[in-house]
Amino acid sequence: MSKPILAIVGRPNVGKSTFFNRLVGERRAIVEDTPGVTRDRIYAETDWNGKEFAVIDTGGIEVKTDDTIRSQMRDQAVMAMDMADVILFMVDGKEGLTTADSEVADMLRRTGKEVILVVNKVDAPSKAYDLIYDFYELGFGEPIPISAANMTNIGDLLDRIVEGFSDETFGAADESVHIAIIGKPNVGKSSLVNALTKQNRVIVSPIAGTTRDTIDTPFTYKDREYTLIDTAGLRKKSKVNDAIEKFSVIRAIAAIERCDICVLMIDAVEGLTEQDKKIAGYAHEAGKGLMLVVNKWDLIEKETNTMRDYERKIKAELLFASYAPVLFTSVINKLRIFDIIERCASIQDARTMRISTGRLNSIIEDAVMMRQPPSDKGRRLKVYYATQIGTAPPLFSFSINDKELMHFSYSRYLENKIREHFNFEGTSIKFVWNEKRGERK
Repeated sequence: MSKPILAIVGRPNVGKSTFFNRLVGERRAIVEDTPGVTRDRIYAETDWNGKEFAVIDTGGIEVKTDDTIRSQMRDQAVMAMDMADVILFMVDGKEGLTTADSEVADMLRRTGKEVILVVNKVDAPSKAYDLIYDFYELGFGEPIPISAANMTNIGDLLDRIVEGFSDETFGAADESVHIAIIGKPNVGKSSLVNALTKQNRVIVSPIAGTTRDTIDTPFTYKDREYTLIDTAGLRKKSKVNDAIEKFSVIRAIAAIERCDICVLMIDAVEGLTEQDKKIAGYAHEAGKGLMLVVNKWDLIEKETNTMRDYERKIKAELLFASYAPVLFTSVINKLRIFDIIERCASIQDARTMRISTGRLNSIIEDAVMMRQPPSDKGRRLKVYYATQIGTAPPLFSFSINDKELMHFSYSRYLENKIREHFNFEGTSIKFVWNEKRGERK
């Protein structure tokens, strides 16, 4: 299920990025005492009292401007408002109500969304009423005074934010398998969605970058429910000059975060590029299922073992995701397109599979006997016990004597042994190393 979204908006230099950084607990947005510094939306996830939600930081809104960059920043903020379940409208208590604040308020009223008015830079609670009084005029109810820099009244604000999300956003999880179709622009992502659903649900154009948004399409195949998420193409940062496209990248990464499986589409003619590797890295690091789909296979001249050699080359260049299956298709000719869904079903089963502790430890014991663990300065790694503690992706906890002795190569060896016995194709598997108390000395 997609997490509810909070968008932080306001005119420039009212403290939006400072608040964002405090909210997500890290310095993710650039903060500088100059209007217009935050030009890209920053997307992060956080939680309050056990309720998780996403946050989008936006650049300052200047409603009436002819400046190209500032007008694009305004358009990005409008997109953030459109995505949001709740909008946090931030103003500056020290400067007081301005014409620019009133202009932003007019935009917000037209959204029909829940708006929480926050007066920032109220450093002295005793002066709060004097600083917030004029902002009642904006018509968004009682303003909430805070100091983002000093973390004053942030808890009360977070209570109000969570209250603003409807019960449905924290309701029962969507049981469908969410599949994000990701990749560079113009590799056939939207065409694949249309071919699978047998209807033109997504705009298809030969012009790269047609899909600016992420589009969810419910889909049923062999009595199993899926949600196909078509995303904007991800380009290299150096080529992302258009501010609206930068916003599309944020949405695409957000789609990866909320999906179960990523289908990375690769142009058969271009082959695997550095950007494809980076996109695969996003999915791998997020612990999502991953499948590589080589599209436009009809344009490749075939010889003996062409497909095998192509797959080997991809696997060699994506060693960190060697578990990902590779499928070859031609969406325009509907070649093997439903094999993609069949494989996604298998990947989802693998991601949610559980292994009994007894079976797991039998495999690990045999693996340790076959290949002695590494040692350093006369001290050898000991693997005492292993158990599965999570799924999606599968997560295994190992009890060992010394974390520093667990070399990457031996960790990979144990992973390969587990994969030999169980079908974890299409999913990463994660390990947690726990030192047995008193054994490291």
